[in-house]
Amino acid sequence: MFFEYNKYALKDKSKVELDNLVKFLKENPEISGEISGHTDNIGDKARNRELSQQRANSVRDYLVSHGVDASRLVYKGYGDSKPAATNDTEEGRAKNRRIEFKILKLSKK
Repeated sequence: MFFEYNKYALKDKSKVELDNLVKFLKENPEISGEISGHTDNIGDKARNRELSQQRANSVRDYLVSHGVDASRLVYKGYGDSKPAATNDTEEGRAKNRRIEFKILKLSKK
């Protein structure tokens, strides 16, 4: 997902991947999941946690607005608490600024 620095509105180029996720979720209505937002460790920890929460919610809102039932989705902002890479390099920090979708439940229908 792509966002402007310190903002949570989705950039248009994010929508290609989100549309793929919408399609996947519509084809698999038994799946429920968590949208998690993550940041690098630059800046205020509380602000990063808030920003990651807002970004995860933006993704959730997009999915819901495209027909995914809101009851199937939870979202959470983790800030910089779960890095995927080192925060010592720009490349590592870029990897840490991310949105993840984790399958939480696969119900039989």
